[in-house]
Order: sequence, then C-alpha cells, then structure tokens
Amino acid sequence: MSIRLYVGNLPKDVEREELQNFFQDAGDLLSVKVITDRKTGKCRGFGFVTAKNDEQADQIVEAFNGKEFKESALKVEKAMPRKKGKEKPDSAPAAKPSSSGNRSNRSTSSTRSSSSESAQPDPRWADELSKLKQMLASQTTNS
Repeated sequence: MSIRLYVGNLPKDVEREELQNFFQDAGDLLSVKVITDRKTGKCRGFGFVTAKNDEQADQIVEAFNGKEFKESALKVEKAMPRKKGKEKPDSAPAAKPSSSGNRSNRSTSSTRSSSSESAQPDPRWADELSKLKQMLASQTTNS
C-alpha cells in the first residue's frame, strides 16, 4: 500500500525534478509532486512524495525531516488523509445569508449545545452590537 508524505518548507523556486533528485537516496519512489500557485506557477511551499510502503515512508521521514534543501530545513511527515468537502461531518450545515442583506443569521452556522447559548450574541461582535442598539434607541426616542 502506498503512503503519501507531506514535504513542507520548500523554497518558492523549486522544481519537481530538483525535489525528485533530492529524494534520490530514498530509493524508488512512486511519485514526487510540487504544489504550485495557479496564477504565478511558483511553488506554494509544499509538496508530496509517495513511498511504496509504510516501512519506506518511515525511513524517508527519519532521513529527510529537518534536512537542508536549498537553505531551508524541510518538514517531512506522513500526510493526513484528504477530506471531502469543507464541512466537518459532525457539524451543522452553514446558514446561507439572505439576499436582503440581513447578516444576523451568520452566527447560527455553529452547532448549539443549549437554547440559552443561542440567545447570546457572538462575543466577537458584542461591543458593536451594543453600540448599534444604543444608536437605534436614541433614534427612536428622538423621533
């Protein structure tokens, strides 16, 4: 079974062939991939190396993690499995903002553990909310 390894802290000017040559001492690798920016075509600072088996992957991590490559100490570790979609499986679906411009429903996208928590404003916006309430109260009393 092949094992995918994350290679981080790559310089922006690295090419796939250079990285493949660097990992030449690791033996036969299934693939080497440098992740590039779509607009600039330059390396985004990381890539992936695919080893043939778990044993080879452990040897590569042991030998190359922290090793200097183009004046950068590489970070090599087993890659986390890819997640499908951006949502966590146990979270509630995100609320869609309405087209009328009412953005008050945005805080409802997080999961709620009790009804009393849902009545509390988001602490990041509590100060702004109290200012708006004061402004609204002063407008209604002046009218």
